Amino acid sequence: MTRSIINPAGLHTPTDYGYSHVVSAPGEQVFIAGQYGSDESGHVVSEDFTDQVAQAFANLRTALGAAGLSPADVVRIGTYVVDHDQARLEVLLKHLHATWGTGLPAQTLIGVAALALPGMLFEVDAVAVRAPGHG
Repeated sequence: MTRSIINPAGLHTPTDYGYSHVVSAPGEQVFIAGQYGSDESGHVVSEDFTDQVAQAFANLRTALGAAGLSPADVVRIGTYVVDHDQARLEVLLKHLHATWGTGLPAQTLIGVAALALPGMLFEVDAVAVRAPGHG
């Protein structure tokens, strides 16, 4: 699938912050629910933020794969961080750049007081686009 990434003049360069300003792609939208650092039974894998982010991104790749998609098909993500701070942002940036390099999806990061389950520290949802004729 061909995604168009636009970081227009007049806006700051967002890739160092882990996102692109505008991403568009032709095709069918696929919505991936919030994925968190859970094992197959739904239990949080660790109390450690870094472990939870790694597992959440692994779970996102699993969900995308089940739809016949990959991170390359993602045009937007939402990330939710309990007790957001610079250290947690650095962990998230590492995983964002490992997953997308500089071709980052649009993103909204929201700092939250708590998530759905006790012990959850991170969650990521996604919108992907299935290319026309695939699927």
